Amino acid sequence: MLEEAHLAAGWQGRLALGFELRGERTVLARREHRGPLGVQRPFYEREDPGTCQVYLLHPPGGLVGGDDLSIDVQLGPGARALLTTPAATKLYRSQGATAAQRVQLRAAQGARIEWLPQETIAYDGARAALATRVELAQDAELIAWEVTCLGRPACQERFAHGALDQRLEVSRAGTPLMPLVLERARYRGGAAGMDGAWGLGGHAVSGTLLCVTAHDPEPLLPELRALLAARAGEEAVCSRLAHALCCRYLGPSTERALSAFRAAWGLLRQRCFALPAAAPRIWAT
Repeated sequence: MLEEAHLAAGWQGRLALGFELRGERTVLARREHRGPLGVQRPFYEREDPGTCQVYLLHPPGGLVGGDDLSIDVQLGPGARALLTTPAATKLYRSQGATAAQRVQLRAAQGARIEWLPQETIAYDGARAALATRVELAQDAELIAWEVTCLGRPACQERFAHGALDQRLEVSRAGTPLMPLVLERARYRGGAAGMDGAWGLGGHAVSGTLLCVTAHDPEPLLPELRALLAARAGEEAVCSRLAHALCCRYLGPSTERALSAFRAAWGLLRQRCFALPAAAPRIWAT
């Protein structure tokens, strides 16, 4: 993480959500917020009435240096929740202070969480530290993705200055001491790795999709790879980790990244969860 000493006064936002299974439907049973974080009312798709869909709202529209946001989501036994955002998360230029966002997702026995935010856009000169931690019970399931755009390629703006630290950790009860997934990325504007073949190769957009399920996803790999290739060509790949399935994107387009990941999500949902690809209606706006 970037040095905490760089944090300065800014928006302090906290959001805590608790989901419970009641009958055959998951409900948003607890909602606590402080500062510029909130949620709309829960939504339920006709094709999947048991899953509670929630849109996370951040009215300022982005983070600036000194902002500090914390999101805590907890699913009770058997609960099913899908969380997304209505728009991209923007990390604006900073004069030196660091913006921070921490996301904690916890799923109890038999629960399933789908963490599917829109992309994060780091403006040139942004300074931010983002961390996502997922804790799963032994038979809980997860589909999660994160897509990051460095600079604004559509405006010919490169990420030439600034710093972005990202951390993604997924752990599961009953597995060895090491997490299922532990990744850390450190981007420094203008660094050689931004353009080097050993780094981003000049690409502005990267993304990771993870699926942790009780089912064996190995038979899905050929179909997933063909699906990703149809949506994003050689920019997207799929592989099997020790306890998870992982799709990755590296290329120039958030649209292609999200298109590929949404297609993969739909297939995984159908094959692993026996559920239709009931996409949040906000994705169509």
